[in-house]
Amino acid sequence: MSAPPTPSSRPTVTEREARQVAEAAREQDWRKPSFAKELFLGRFRLDLLHPHPVPADEDVQRGEEFLAKLRDFCETKIDGSVVERDARIPDEVITGLKELGAFGMKIDTKYGGLGLTQVYYNKALALVGSANPAIGALLSAHQSIGVPQPLKMFGTQEQKDTFLPRCARTDISAFLLTEPDVGSDPARLATTAVPDGDDYVLDGVKLWTTNGVVADLLVVMARVPKSEGHKGGITAFVVEASSEGITVENRNAFMGLRGLENGVTRFHRVRVPAAHRIGPEGAGLKIALTTLNTGRLSLPAMCVGAGKWCLKIAREWSAAREQWGKPVALHEAVGSKISFIAATTFALEAVVDLSSQMADEDRNDIRIEAALAKLYGSEMAWLMADELVQIRGGRGFETAASLEARGERAVPAEQMLRDLRINRIFEGSTEIMHLLIAREAVDAHLSVAGDLIDPDKSLSDKARAGAQAGVFYAKWLPKLVAGPGHLPRSYGDFHPTGHVDLSGHLRYVERTARKLARSTFYAMSRWQGRMETKQGFLGRVVDIGAELFAMSAACVRAEHLRAKGDHGREAYQLADAFCRQARIRVEELFGRLWTNTDDLDRKVVKGVLGGAYEWLEQGVIDPSGQNPWIADATPGPSTRQNVHRPIP
Repeated sequence: MSAPPTPSSRPTVTEREARQVAEAAREQDWRKPSFAKELFLGRFRLDLLHPHPVPADEDVQRGEEFLAKLRDFCETKIDGSVVERDARIPDEVITGLKELGAFGMKIDTKYGGLGLTQVYYNKALALVGSANPAIGALLSAHQSIGVPQPLKMFGTQEQKDTFLPRCARTDISAFLLTEPDVGSDPARLATTAVPDGDDYVLDGVKLWTTNGVVADLLVVMARVPKSEGHKGGITAFVVEASSEGITVENRNAFMGLRGLENGVTRFHRVRVPAAHRIGPEGAGLKIALTTLNTGRLSLPAMCVGAGKWCLKIAREWSAAREQWGKPVALHEAVGSKISFIAATTFALEAVVDLSSQMADEDRNDIRIEAALAKLYGSEMAWLMADELVQIRGGRGFETAASLEARGERAVPAEQMLRDLRINRIFEGSTEIMHLLIAREAVDAHLSVAGDLIDPDKSLSDKARAGAQAGVFYAKWLPKLVAGPGHLPRSYGDFHPTGHVDLSGHLRYVERTARKLARSTFYAMSRWQGRMETKQGFLGRVVDIGAELFAMSAACVRAEHLRAKGDHGREAYQLADAFCRQARIRVEELFGRLWTNTDDLDRKVVKGVLGGAYEWLEQGVIDPSGQNPWIADATPGPSTRQNVHRPIP
């Protein structure tokens, strides 16, 4: 056996090179229709959502049977307060979930899994996440981004036969991408996988390895150096967590999700068979992003569960607690918060269920819908939990253990707030999601006119782009002037006799989608190549699109429930309330597209970084100490104790 090669140093990349890496990892083609993509282009394709798609009867039966077993397990075997107290999920709980098949929910039955649909997988996560969010994160990280999903989509048959049965019943998997100095900029990835005979040799350090502390199998993203016979680039590997040279150096602790088995993992000359590489060299980021297209739905699914719990507690508490002679729920200041929680929970469940069913049917491209669900769910769930804490007052700030100790209901409202906070960062922070969705939203424009604003393109390229753009916009722009949203009787299916009228909300969505597309076009014309730097503007465009998508989903779900005879009248009322609340937010966002402090904020930031306001920091003590901002991640052997804790 040859001597292990020396690991390379961290790559130095320019901003442009980093963008090129991210762009190359995108799925370039749109082979199937996308409601959200059309929405950002000003085309309201309600036909892509309505009638609401429904699961097959056998999928429903299999899913409901498992949910019944899972509910019994959660009620009898899981004590969330123990996880919160001990900052650890008990081994017997994890073992019980394995025996139940919960680690193989999305794995095909031929590999020993349960073969649940995305819809029922999400319902299961919402259920178990309500028992304890750290357990939901354990199952989600294992199946949504861990070994099963990448292998399901990109693995060889041999890899599936080898690893999927293990993942279905016995082994826990983790996903390792982030590094101490690399977050959403993977072009700077420092972990290397150097070819050496029939193996690759891994060196590097990975941070925030969810499930990494207890994992048996890892999906590791590493940079393969370009060499003769090797294309190189960021590549995905399945790695045995027990391999020689792997050290879990730290189990990280967080403000929430105290049972999360998240750590720092070091690789030192770890040999990985080439047969364990997922896909070709250089395809790692594309595999990761494609996996996340549906994997992102697991997070908003748990946000739905959080919303349902917040609504239950708000209802029960606000009916029991009296203030000035009547229940606090009947005071308008509190009632408006309860209405927000109820309406938003309804809409968020509509978004997740609709997106999940479309993913199961595979008839639409849902990459934008899933990203919007993640963005919208994480933001709105945080707001709902914050409102619940406010409704509970001092009891909302008090821990469940303290409440119980003095004889009151042990409501973990403050824990819910802490647990949900990470969702605005997990699997793409809100800021990164804004940029990711914005890039997809303007894809059609860049496809026809991108060369016009690319400084590296020749005059002849720009001329051709100008001609293409002229043809595209000559057909597209006139369609943004008028549409069904201006016709009083459009979408009449959503105004059945005896129910609240939702058709007006859909007409609003149609009109507003065209307005949003006009605003985006104007901004591109105004800023051209500088458009990508206008992150405040792009974020508001995406937020408007998220509200419009949620409004559409809420209306479609309400009509679906009415047609089934399943709480239709109440569903229409909730959809109406949500749409009215959302319209207020949309109008505010439109106002802020052009009236904002973005330019002034940039000047202030330059002053802060330049030290102009250091005098403002005087008068406080900084308790954070003198350690470096980013820990040293130089490749080499570990000097720390291995805290890897595989579950027996």
